[in-house]
Amino acid sequence: MEVLTPALERTLYTVRFPLMGGDALLKFVDGRGEAAAIRLGREAVAEARRIEQKFSRYRATSVVGQLNDEAGGAPLAVDDETEALVRGALELARLTGGRFDPTVGVLRQTWDFRRAEVPSEQVLQALLTRVDYRAVELSHGTVRLARAGMALDLGGVGKEYAADRVAELLKARGVESAMVNLLGDVRTVGRRGDGAPWLIGVQDPRDRARCRFAIRAQADCGVATSGDYERGFEVDGVRYHHLLDATTGWPARGLASTTVVAPTAAEAGRLATASFLLGPERGLQLLETTPSVEGALITEAGELLATSGMARISDLPAGA
Repeated sequence: MEVLTPALERTLYTVRFPLMGGDALLKFVDGRGEAAAIRLGREAVAEARRIEQKFSRYRATSVVGQLNDEAGGAPLAVDDETEALVRGALELARLTGGRFDPTVGVLRQTWDFRRAEVPSEQVLQALLTRVDYRAVELSHGTVRLARAGMALDLGGVGKEYAADRVAELLKARGVESAMVNLLGDVRTVGRRGDGAPWLIGVQDPRDRARCRFAIRAQADCGVATSGDYERGFEVDGVRYHHLLDATTGWPARGLASTTVVAPTAAEAGRLATASFLLGPERGLQLLETTPSVEGALITEAGELLATSGMARISDLPAGA
């Protein structure tokens, strides 16, 4: 705990917990006492884990697991939350011209980043016959994967959605100042309790001990980063990473990381993924032309490209 404003008896509480195979961090300011804060923290963690369990591709009993089991069969009835998440994933696929595809899950049969093995083109082409977001049928509260052997993966949209849900839960419980950080993707609520902005550091993709720049979150916003350093390996000087271009089956090229600031974590995550897959020129253009969005892209060569308003909300110099 950290006392921010003694006169108002408000305290900054910090909760750390494992989530989705990584580390999650929750900070919030509250003045209703430690017992109330502990209950609130537990409720927030439970909401994040609910979403993980519901949409994890690793759980046979999850919604995603059930949809994959039924691939090529009958439609599966889903609730509004699932329908909205699937719809968002399909919209992202259309935005990127299919470079992002929520049915890319089958490619994980050959891309194992722990073994550091590069698959053959022949193997990838065979799997790509089962990758097609247009074969995801979404209609009247049902979802169907039209081809047998397809595999839905909502990991590209689920983490940021969880951050937004936790933030909205805290707001509904009367919290006016919070930061939700789920494995590096962030949603803020207001400013810090002492009136200062939340500071969110962005790693250098080639030196993870170095903060390349920092974002000043002045109010409610989402911050998301997509990077080739999160999961990957190198072979003969070539880096292979988990951000796959679903039109080719190979890792996207041109960028090392993209960071986006948007009104919500879901929007930031969607645009961070899209801009990474589209590459430096088209990715920057997408961010520059999207209202209420700023961002910064770091190329594979280390060059930093930023939207025109990024300097106003970060420590980057104007014109960076």
